[in-house]
Amino acid sequence: MKIIQYLCANLMIGVFDSGLGGLTILKSIRRKLPQYDYLFVGDNARAPYGTRSFEVVYEYTLQAVKYLFAQGCPLVILACNTASAKALRTIQQNDLPLLWKERSCDTMPSPQLRRVLGIIRPTAEKTGDFTLTRHVGILATPGTITSCSYPIEINKLYPDISVVQQACPMWVPLVENGEHNQSGADYFVDKYVQEILRADSLIDTLLLGCTHYPLLQAKIEASVARYATRPVRVIAQGDIIADSLADYLQRHTDLAALCTKGGELTCQTTESAEKFSQAAGLFMKEPVVAQHINL
Repeated sequence: MKIIQYLCANLMIGVFDSGLGGLTILKSIRRKLPQYDYLFVGDNARAPYGTRSFEVVYEYTLQAVKYLFAQGCPLVILACNTASAKALRTIQQNDLPLLWKERSCDTMPSPQLRRVLGIIRPTAEKTGDFTLTRHVGILATPGTITSCSYPIEINKLYPDISVVQQACPMWVPLVENGEHNQSGADYFVDKYVQEILRADSLIDTLLLGCTHYPLLQAKIEASVARYATRPVRVIAQGDIIADSLADYLQRHTDLAALCTKGGELTCQTTESAEKFSQAAGLFMKEPVVAQHINL
């Protein structure tokens, strides 16, 4: 995997996550749109974001967005449900007009062409296609659940859908510590699956509202099969976001034309580069060479 040395020479698509989970989104995006150059930034030194306040998540996310713009990224994807829930709207409405005035290198695009997108709205838009009973469950971090972003966005589009939420605070630590494939993870998977199914027996769709959770998807589906009284689909976000981004770039040809197409990937982390590279390989299913940065 070639590391891009002079970042401003490449107008990459920026992908940000608080940790490693956003790599599941990046993997799907690169499979759908392999021609583009990507810069992934993980704020692993300050992860997880899921239990942090709105103010802290906003501050950290804004720092990352500014950094990615400074590297020449005209488009930034917040591949983190917590950041999308707690920071995206404020950044889009309040900060982006100010950031448009900043220009970090001569090769950067017109400031008015810079965009920041999240992953909750695209997921909500597809929810109506998945459910027949119109009863949907959201499995996510405490921060995303507290924000109520999923019920709000889904009900804007589909007022007839009933949404039940379940916080799963132990799932991210299981994944981050490499315990998600161990038998010990079964207890916590069963615990949260049973709780949400008890809350609404009509649920036929469970949305994984955290980008770490696809690594637990096989266990979640097995648990659902044990405890659900009806067929229930477990939906991860990766392909949804990839399809949504492809559609967005088709509709915004000026922005798509700016993004360089060399098929390159750069990964950066606020934590140990070696530690990140080892863990990232499990998410990406390919070798990853990361660089350390400070936000």
